[in-house]
Amino acid sequence: MTRFAAFSLSLLSLSSAFGASDMQGMDHSQMGDLQSMDDGMMQPAAPTESRTPIPKLTDADRAAVFTSHGGHQVHDSVINTYFLADKLEWQNGDDASTLAWDVSGWIGGDIDRLWLRSEGERSNGKTEDAEIQALWGHAISPWWDVVSGVRQDFKPGAPQTWAAFGLQGMALYNFEAEATAFLGENGQSAVRLEGDYDILLTNRLILQPTAELNVYGKNDPQRGIGSGLSNTEAGLRLRYEIRREFAPYIGVTWNRTYGNTADYAREEGEDRSEVRLVLGVRMWF
Repeated sequence: MTRFAAFSLSLLSLSSAFGASDMQGMDHSQMGDLQSMDDGMMQPAAPTESRTPIPKLTDADRAAVFTSHGGHQVHDSVINTYFLADKLEWQNGDDASTLAWDVSGWIGGDIDRLWLRSEGERSNGKTEDAEIQALWGHAISPWWDVVSGVRQDFKPGAPQTWAAFGLQGMALYNFEAEATAFLGENGQSAVRLEGDYDILLTNRLILQPTAELNVYGKNDPQRGIGSGLSNTEAGLRLRYEIRREFAPYIGVTWNRTYGNTADYAREEGEDRSEVRLVLGVRMWF
């Protein structure tokens, strides 16, 4: 072998040795990163817009959604009205059947309103108890009104006129309450407390407990009223709202008289307490 050939073989050996060493020291993870970059570049980019883009809103679209339909207007001069027949019912008592009502309504704005209330009973074709109230109400908060006006009693006894002052509204947990004081003829005075609460069993089936309490300042034998706590009434009515404005109901009430009022009732042959089954309808508009 010549010297030139031997020198060439030596160079080839060195080159092979250095090449193998470089391959062994290479970081193969970098090769994976390079390959993933190549794969990502080969895949198409995700679209930034829908192939069927939603058209932009126009003024006509906004007008169609927000057009006013003449509904209730807040804090303005528009006059609104409301009527509620909370109780229009037949009551089956121990002695006779009774027709009873408790209705109210108002006309006015959001701050000042004229309120009308009426309640009473008819038994055996005769009006046993009837009254009407006309009150001016002024809102002192979003949930409470102060009221003042007159109350006219037609039965029992001779007609009697009262001055009325009170507070009405909604307490915590949607408890509706009324507290009214009355000053009548010949120095007679009275206080009436009323309350009711709606318990939603379902969206349309509603259980309503009610309570009423009457206190008088002095005896009035002509009307069968005694001083102090005169009478109370507690009721439980279950109604089904066929529509929000119309709901038949069934229930039970418990009436009780106290003190001299109970004595007057006993003299008339009436019981001190009585439980009644009631059937009726509640409606508003």
